[in-house]
Amino acid sequence: MKKHFCSEFKPGRHFAGRLPYNKDLITSIEEICKEASIKMAVFSVIGAVSSVTTGVYDQKQQVYITSTKKAPYEIVTCPGNISLKDGNPIIHAHIVLSDEQEKTIGGHLFSETIIFAGEINIQELTGKPMKRVYDKITGLMLWNQ
Repeated sequence: MKKHFCSEFKPGRHFAGRLPYNKDLITSIEEICKEASIKMAVFSVIGAVSSVTTGVYDQKQQVYITSTKKAPYEIVTCPGNISLKDGNPIIHAHIVLSDEQEKTIGGHLFSETIIFAGEINIQELTGKPMKRVYDKITGLMLWNQ
């Protein structure tokens, strides 16, 4: 029996670019993936947003508790990964942001998070793409084993 679940991947193509003004962050990344046929990757985003939706997972109720803030925020860090769900690219990302007083907020990234200015780096991973499937124990969509 395996102790840990990991798959080996090799680096594929590397993408870097500017994200579109006033568009949703997650939708924009999904569109890049569809256009470039990216099935598995890791990414990071820097820049700023004009509004953000973040969430924290309530482990007992097995639901995300989300909040939306309509204010300017600087993206301190936004790492994530791309895999497949129902044959389509799905984005899993977390985000930490700073407001005008340099106070930080963060959590799981959700749509609607509207880009003010953004730059993305995507490192494609080659190998058998992992898929997100429902996990009965956690109630989350996790990578298949």
